[in-house]
Amino acid sequence: MKLLLASQSPRRKELLSGLGFDFEVVKIDCEELLPAHIKIESAAAYLSELKADTFRVLTEDEVLLTADTVVAIDNQILGKPEDQVDAQNMLRSLSGRTHQVYTGITIKTQYTTYTETDVAEVTFDEITDDEIAFYIENYKPFDKAGSYGIQEWLGMAKITQMSGSFYTIMGLPTHIVYKILKEISAV
Repeated sequence: MKLLLASQSPRRKELLSGLGFDFEVVKIDCEELLPAHIKIESAAAYLSELKADTFRVLTEDEVLLTADTVVAIDNQILGKPEDQVDAQNMLRSLSGRTHQVYTGITIKTQYTTYTETDVAEVTFDEITDDEIAFYIENYKPFDKAGSYGIQEWLGMAKITQMSGSFYTIMGLPTHIVYKILKEISAV
């Protein structure tokens, strides 16, 4: 089995490596647009599957892994921030509140596609404007859904409660990925 990770995320690379899998990173050019009326709980899986469907035809020994993470609060999806102001606004909206993090994964072979979503809830303490400015300046969260990484300063300093997998919040539900890849490799 030749595992292909279609993600430029250093966090996903680290997590997949930590599971003990050898893999090659591949690039997918895909416009990540959501249909207008998609349900929030379906968005991450939709985007993950869209990426997998955009990739070339797989050979018999190849397995492709794609993933996407969305952060949601008040029935609104917070994607990756467009700029510093967008990141500030997102972090203000999360301050002192609970939100959901959905990570969808797609694992595709030449013959089968497996798509699953895992969800976790995260509660932040109040985040001051100075703390938001510090975080954005020092951690540049422009490649992260919701404008934050749980493994960085903001996660360490401000998350008061979470329910679900830490790794789902980080961007890869490792327990699901491991289970499916072990099943595929055993076939």
